[in-house]
Amino acid sequence: MSMFWILAIVLVVFFLASAIKILKEYERGVIFRLGRVIKTKGPGLIILIPVIDKMVKVSLRLVAMDVPSQDVITRDNVSVKVNAVIYFRVMDPTNATIEVENFLFATSQLAQTTLRSVCGQVELDDLLAEREKINTQLQAILDKHTDPWGIKVTTVEVKHIDLPEEMQRSMARQAEAERERRAKVINAEGEYQAATRLAEAAGIIQKHPEALQLRYLQTLREISSESNTTTLFPLPIDLLTPFIKKLKD
Repeated sequence: MSMFWILAIVLVVFFLASAIKILKEYERGVIFRLGRVIKTKGPGLIILIPVIDKMVKVSLRLVAMDVPSQDVITRDNVSVKVNAVIYFRVMDPTNATIEVENFLFATSQLAQTTLRSVCGQVELDDLLAEREKINTQLQAILDKHTDPWGIKVTTVEVKHIDLPEEMQRSMARQAEAERERRAKVINAEGEYQAATRLAEAAGIIQKHPEALQLRYLQTLREISSESNTTTLFPLPIDLLTPFIKKLKD
């Protein structure tokens, strides 16, 4: 009799262990009864029929998946390595279970091929300068293809673009040449403005000769304020005018 009760207790424990499942708040359970999907349950306490019912757990949390570095040949025939990260979550646990064998692996493979395809359609300058546009394009393509699987791709970010060493040197020389060009343009613009101001000043002095005398006195004051051993004696130009006329006669 005692052996019977021990066996009964073991069977009850086995039944409860097989029938009672607890799902966390972010988990859902897709229930298969004799191979057919009946419903999606959770979270909380779930009761299954042992042997008949099978449950597949699916997490609804946001998944951050790293896309391995991909060899890409851009539109202008430059070979680069590009990697990215995608953020997605399961919106329909049933479709994520029955429409695709392994949605994590399938999403990763789709992201890799899409990254190579999109980056290969643009030139290197656009790939470097318009990264936000490329991210949006990648997100739209991935979300369209994963929608039948019950997956929502929320964000795609290109992380790093690895350029060949010779291309890096070429871009560095190009950037240096661009900086030199800008410096020369700024210098030429400054000289043009200075020449324009000098021409205007010459015009004013021609109309008002006394302005030249004022400038002469100002220059003497500036020189005398400096610490030097030079002594200056201002000599008005008017005193030399009679001698200049006499020499001419």
